Amino acid sequence: MKKIFTTVILACAAACQVFACTNFIVTRGASKSGACLVSYSADSHVLYGELYHYPAATHEKGAMRKVYEWDSKKFLGEIPEPEETYNVIGNMNEHALAIGETTFGGRHELHDTLGLLDYGSLIYITLQRAKTVREAIKTIANLIEKHGYCSEGESFSIADPNEAWIFEMVGKSSREVKNAKGKPFAKGAVWVAVRIPDGYVSGHANQARIQTFPLADGKKSITAKQMNKNFPPSAEVVYADDVIEFARACGYFSGADKDFSFSDTYNPVDFGGARFCDARVWSFFKDVNDEMQPYLDYAMGHNLKRRMPLYVKPNRKLGVDDIAAAMRDHYEDTPMNMRTDVGAGAYACPYRWRPMSWELDSIGYIHERATATQQTGFWFVAESRAPRTGGVLWFGVDDAATSCLTPIFSCSTEAPKCFAVGNGDMLTYSPTAAFWLFNRVTNFAYSRYDAMSADIIKVQRELEEESLEVVDLAIRQAQELPSPDQQAAMLTELSVSRAEKLMARWQQLDAYLLVKYIDGNIKKEKDGAFERTVNGACPMPAQPQLPEKFRRIIVNDNGETLKEWKAEN
Repeated sequence: MKKIFTTVILACAAACQVFACTNFIVTRGASKSGACLVSYSADSHVLYGELYHYPAATHEKGAMRKVYEWDSKKFLGEIPEPEETYNVIGNMNEHALAIGETTFGGRHELHDTLGLLDYGSLIYITLQRAKTVREAIKTIANLIEKHGYCSEGESFSIADPNEAWIFEMVGKSSREVKNAKGKPFAKGAVWVAVRIPDGYVSGHANQARIQTFPLADGKKSITAKQMNKNFPPSAEVVYADDVIEFARACGYFSGADKDFSFSDTYNPVDFGGARFCDARVWSFFKDVNDEMQPYLDYAMGHNLKRRMPLYVKPNRKLGVDDIAAAMRDHYEDTPMNMRTDVGAGAYACPYRWRPMSWELDSIGYIHERATATQQTGFWFVAESRAPRTGGVLWFGVDDAATSCLTPIFSCSTEAPKCFAVGNGDMLTYSPTAAFWLFNRVTNFAYSRYDAMSADIIKVQRELEEESLEVVDLAIRQAQELPSPDQQAAMLTELSVSRAEKLMARWQQLDAYLLVKYIDGNIKKEKDGAFERTVNGACPMPAQPQLPEKFRRIIVNDNGETLKEWKAEN
């Protein structure tokens, strides 16, 4: 029995190492600025943190777009270009439409290797073609129906200045599946999209979250065919016409239509889905809602029947700073706190190097997978206030807990050099790339996390608080300019200058930390400078001993060898 349990743990952990992103969603009625917010951490051990840019363009009739798989860069094929495409910077376009994602995998036999569009390409193609959430949902649905979908199960967060939705889908397999009449299902994917009610927050983290949903009534809930004819403002749910029929044909579901659950059918929750994935959403929910404690046993994987709600009402209005804080979570103040057990080392490091699962005496154990993680390529909080001047992509690279967000306006016509595509890669160091600078600082901090992270957070807060003030003023100033081109020029310049200031300040921080903490010492400071003797030399630095807990561990392990002996005369 122990061996079986271990095997399950290992399988769950392996899946979540691959599918490792986090999204939180805030509707405008729940936000301080009246904007919809979407956060996203693109977490991968092989993803290089950079800022993609697709300029607005017009295309001649018959023009084709080459499609490359986002993860592998493999060429997948071509699709027709529309007459016009919009400016896209990162995961946000000039209309303040933002899209994030997390991969849940689902039933792996449904992976369609013959489809033309993967989840990453789908995001950026959609951002170039849609102005609103509803246009984005239609665009995604129609693209995959026409060209096929070649990724596994995916949850998308889609927001514009007015509303935010969760859109979940999974492929239909490379093999032919036939319906009850013996006809094959159309290619593409099965999916469902749900609007998050205004005033509420939601999130997803590599586990499908949509369970049962109201069936089509032509008003609040509609099918894809109805959506293509009319997508009324009253609609709060839309789904693929065959989402239930396909599940029946595959043998996944046999109950009444009203009892159909997308998550339970296409991505049944297991220990890993709760502990490694949904626990991140629970940790966000518990910080903004006072009624989440009863779901702790679910988050820990102990009671899989007590699923969390798809969305909750926060106990306060939330801002960019609040969502950034949520993205920096290590399960502090929970039984899963990663900074308190012996695995954190003597200096409370909240990270465990992979693999996430391990075995001792035929018993399986795990390391936690919190929202903040060491393998983040890039992350952001997208703030959708209004089209053009009111779209702000708060962008950062590397570990969210010890990196810093900087504002990139969604109408920006260029990416700052420190984030630009081509400035280094995962195998090429670049001294001018933010990704490498932030990794230098953060990886050094892991060696003495309790002290160094505090120094990093001081600078992080200094820059982010300043940027929040700068952005509010810049939006007001840009709105007074007479033309969109002038607005874009001003906000592009501001985006670039803030990124350059971030780089300069982080380079100072890099040097400061090296000087202060070199060789395990901690140099003393006074009045904002390192102390010197009267002769200008370096005084003896502080050398704090290991905490008692770790001294006892050393003694229990090798105390007889290390014991100090008094020599006899």
